[in-house]
Amino acid sequence: MTEITETTSWWQRLKQGLSKSTSALTQNITQLFTHRKLDQAALDELEDILIAADLGPATAAKLVADFAENRFGKDVTDSEVKDALAGQIEQLLQPAARPLVVDESKQPFVVLLVGVNGAGKTTTLGKMAAGWADQGKKVVLAAGDTFRAAAVAQLRVWGERAGCPVFTAPEGSDAAALAYKALEHAKAQGADLLLIDTAGRLQNKQGLMDELAKIKRVLQKIDASAPHATLLVLDATGGQNAHSQVKAFREMVAVDGLIVTKLDGSARGGVVVGLAEQYKLPIVAVGVGETIDDLKPFDPREYARALMGVEG
Repeated sequence: MTEITETTSWWQRLKQGLSKSTSALTQNITQLFTHRKLDQAALDELEDILIAADLGPATAAKLVADFAENRFGKDVTDSEVKDALAGQIEQLLQPAARPLVVDESKQPFVVLLVGVNGAGKTTTLGKMAAGWADQGKKVVLAAGDTFRAAAVAQLRVWGERAGCPVFTAPEGSDAAALAYKALEHAKAQGADLLLIDTAGRLQNKQGLMDELAKIKRVLQKIDASAPHATLLVLDATGGQNAHSQVKAFREMVAVDGLIVTKLDGSARGGVVVGLAEQYKLPIVAVGVGETIDDLKPFDPREYARALMGVEG
């Protein structure tokens, strides 16, 4: 296993992060297409391999049908299959490659992070703050998950790493009131960005829905256009559960984009492809580790080729 260090390139980090997903996919494809014609049985097996990698049934069926269009009945190699699928996946992912653009006319630009507990919201918030701080932006963090002391403590650690102040309130405080005061504070400080962490208690969906609606409502008392970006953080290790989370949060709030974390701990990296195909939402960033440099903007070509184990 390649050790990931601070100097490791993003391409190497992405490949290493996706290695579990890649290994499962490529080994099965190699076994399937050793001295094998592309007949219906092979196509059915290929579709099963893609579904097992969490691309989802509809996406897997589309990729296999497109691949077979000009190759059915012909001899194919595993390398040809991987190259072709990498190209198809890249095309499918291309519309989702829309990075988050900060509108500098908004002072501050307010980003609301939502997602279930354990998805990596707080860590993601810290990494995003560090990235913008490195660009010279003045960033304020708000610890809006007021019912989990651990989340507040974790955000403080990330704030120190990124060199960004963290706005907090006593445990159990009203999250919307904290968001309101944090925006007042960020405006007074001349901040470029305000990043707000939120709770993720999906088991009490109505309560969370009410809380998110209230946060939006009070922010708009100060800035009618806030929040300017609401991003849903998804844990890749959950595989197809990510789909149910997208559906649930879109019922509660207008989701502007997705961030997929923990790809390094998952053999289910194909879920990103299925999410892009089904929901047509921007994939703002992907995360492949715990260090501050392990969250980067989504690149469909790099992702598709790393997933399929194709170099270059």
